[in-house]
Amino acid sequence: MFNVRTLFTSLAIAGLAACASQPAPVSITETITRTPSLSTLNKLISDAGLADTLKGQGPFTVFAPSDEAFKAVPAKTMEELAKDPARLKAVLTYHVVASKMMSADVKNMTAKSVNGAELALSKAGDFVTVEDAAVQTTDIAAANGVVHVVDRVLMPPRR
Repeated sequence: MFNVRTLFTSLAIAGLAACASQPAPVSITETITRTPSLSTLNKLISDAGLADTLKGQGPFTVFAPSDEAFKAVPAKTMEELAKDPARLKAVLTYHVVASKMMSADVKNMTAKSVNGAELALSKAGDFVTVEDAAVQTTDIAAANGVVHVVDRVLMPPRR
């Protein structure tokens, strides 16, 4: 005979198991740490002293250069950034907007980066760009914002 109580108990257990398999959202810093293709960015965020900031309340949108994007930066430039923490911080904060911007929110527009410079954003269909970088992976959710993986390291304009 069909037992309704057993059915509901089974469904409740299955529902709880499904919830348990979904990781709870973590901060931008933890999201970047857990993304293997962002290991260079993760190290540079730590070197620049930005890890605690990106664990903060936010919300933040990070246009996160992939490890491949950092490989395309000339070695001399990377050495200069390593020796100049203020410039490294300026470059990294140029990739951050102080609001949560999902890919669906992007239009042909500008957004002010955390370092104060404007970023040009564009969208054509599902294709999103920021300055001259293409967004490769969109909408990686974090508890305090969102991460989009980009294919280039953006250099802020000189002041």
